[in-house]
Amino acid sequence: MAHTDDITDAVRRAREGDASAWTWLHREYRGTLHAVAISHGPRQGADDVVQETFARAMERLSELRRDDAFGPWLCAIARHLATDGYRRRSRLAALRDVFFARPRPTAEAAEALDALRQLPETYRELLAMKLVEQMTGPEIATRLGRSPAGVRVSLHRGMKLLRERLGEDA
Repeated sequence: MAHTDDITDAVRRAREGDASAWTWLHREYRGTLHAVAISHGPRQGADDVVQETFARAMERLSELRRDDAFGPWLCAIARHLATDGYRRRSRLAALRDVFFARPRPTAEAAEALDALRQLPETYRELLAMKLVEQMTGPEIATRLGRSPAGVRVSLHRGMKLLRERLGEDA
């Protein structure tokens, strides 16, 4: 798990043109961004959202005011791309999905993902990070710039809502 100081240092180095810092940041945040992407739309486009998010972040890093806000800033870019991109996916992307599709999730997994997507955004993204990307509460807090206690409470409330949507006992 990366610490805030490590992330801030990597952002500073990336700003100075250090390619290895970008590689490290990509490795640290790809799961987080994947969770944001799938919480807003079909999983087939999630990898594209992750890559496009990093491409935009590289272009716009000079617009980031505080290096310690990199995680929330990156998630905001991914959220924007995911919601816009899923609305107007190109025919080329649809064709790519046909030819390079990943195996379909089980019916239970698809039902759970649909239920997750119906939750309020705050819970949706946190639960995708926890359940799909298997991130810990402290990792999520670090990536999103939130307190661990706040993330823990939101995860608990989100799981309760998800269980209700799935018709399971708490």
